[in-house]
Amino acid sequence: MHIGVIGATGTIGSRVVTEALGRGHRVTAFSRDASSAGLGERRENVTWAEVDVLDAASIAAVLPGLDVLISGYQPGNAARDFTDTVERSIADPTVHVTAARALLAALDRHPRTRLIVIGGAGSLEVEPGVVLADSEELLHKTLDELGLPRGYAASVRGARDGLNVLRTSNRLWTYFSPAEYIAPGERTGRFRIGGDQPVRDADGRSRISAEDAAVALVDEVELPRFVQRRFTIGY
Repeated sequence: MHIGVIGATGTIGSRVVTEALGRGHRVTAFSRDASSAGLGERRENVTWAEVDVLDAASIAAVLPGLDVLISGYQPGNAARDFTDTVERSIADPTVHVTAARALLAALDRHPRTRLIVIGGAGSLEVEPGVVLADSEELLHKTLDELGLPRGYAASVRGARDGLNVLRTSNRLWTYFSPAEYIAPGERTGRFRIGGDQPVRDADGRSRISAEDAAVALVDEVELPRFVQRRFTIGY
């Protein structure tokens, strides 16, 4: 398959590229600055290109030939400068909605292309009928545990709003909410899949490695199970 990956230098996106290439797929890796991002690239079947995820015309221009477009967009690049990404996310939490609308508008011209959006865990239900982003008390507690400033709550709600934009569409979208705690780690290929509630381990933690997140994403590319739905994973 031919897979496009927006945010291909990010923590999850870079691992999606590696996972997809390892399974024999062809990848177009999108970055804000493809000329520098692709320097030193020696792997076969990967091409670097630029796209503006906030502009529908820019996205539509790169869709021809793609079977699936995976968007790992976030303000900044957390893999390179986590603090900068957090600050950018707090400064403009509306970018998630802008990106979702641009992606869907681009798909209007290419309705057979699948879209997978890598979002956040804040839109998951942490209690029956209670979404984490909607509960200030629970959200602040989670941010404290993750070591994130409470001002980041605005970005969490922004990501939830982006999911809600996708939910109004009849395009071939899928939304991936990673676990509450995700970081570089081991590729085990062993995890559990959930829907709208976090998947927690025996200690009650919602966690996954970025490597296993990539496994789950490419699994969904190869065998679609969550078209027009959200899914999550955890150990």
